[in-house]
Amino acid sequence: MEGKKQQRDLHAEVTRRIVEALDRGVRPWSCPWSRGAASGGMLPRRHSGEPYRGVNILLLWGAAIERGFTSRTWLTYRQAEALGGQVRKGERGTMVVYAGQFSPAGDRAEAAEDETPARRAVAFLRSYTVFNAEQVDGLAQPEIAPQPKAIQPDADALALVERTGATVRHGGDRAFYAPGPDLVQMPEASRFCDAAAYFGTLAHELVHWTGHPDRLARQFGQRFGDQAYAMEELVAELGAAFVCAERHLNAEPREDHAAYVAEWLAVLKHDKRAIFTAASQAQRAADLLCGSEPAQEREAP
Repeated sequence: MEGKKQQRDLHAEVTRRIVEALDRGVRPWSCPWSRGAASGGMLPRRHSGEPYRGVNILLLWGAAIERGFTSRTWLTYRQAEALGGQVRKGERGTMVVYAGQFSPAGDRAEAAEDETPARRAVAFLRSYTVFNAEQVDGLAQPEIAPQPKAIQPDADALALVERTGATVRHGGDRAFYAPGPDLVQMPEASRFCDAAAYFGTLAHELVHWTGHPDRLARQFGQRFGDQAYAMEELVAELGAAFVCAERHLNAEPREDHAAYVAEWLAVLKHDKRAIFTAASQAQRAADLLCGSEPAQEREAP
């Protein structure tokens, strides 16, 4: 209809941003250098301190990497004003998304007449724009970028394994999860360049471990067909990045996974909802590994 505003396809927009980063050789969940709180070493947060989740982590990490932000705090224009700040003229915001559900008016009316709760809910996705704290002048309480805590990755790794109850064996020169015996195989810690690299690899394999039928029962099925294995590897990369961020560690890209990039691009270009699926599954895995209570899968300003 002429004059009708065309509805934005937010799934396609988010996927396009991730695909463009991958096409440039940048994995937006892995910063290739240590550059402060905004990159993969720490989760992006709202001005209230609440961390972002799921696909919004990837969007904000990607923006921080691309534009050199070192702050991990993001605000809407109005939130900046409420704190006494002003977004600088000409600054470009970053899109994040908010997912939710609503019951159609007809369903609510029927429920009222029948005195039974409405059963059908319609999912929706909306976007809003945020600005990094470094794009805002005059904040009433200027952010002091938190310094990463003193990390003891070896102790963190032991605690992670103990919390999950996973069986982790050491030896050989390969890291993998074996579904049959339900165990994680890791090289000895001494074979890694540092303890953080060991922790990141362990987190990756433990994300695979969460997919077991007795835990998250993660299956991608017919929707992804032959590319299901590549999707599982994408979930493991994202999940490891989220777990590492909880520990204020940078998840370095694994060279042996470079071959998956082309497959990830093929999946994402074919299915605009794939990155949402992968990020959501990765968040569930990270919640399980970190002992967090699963939050409702939605994002709000």
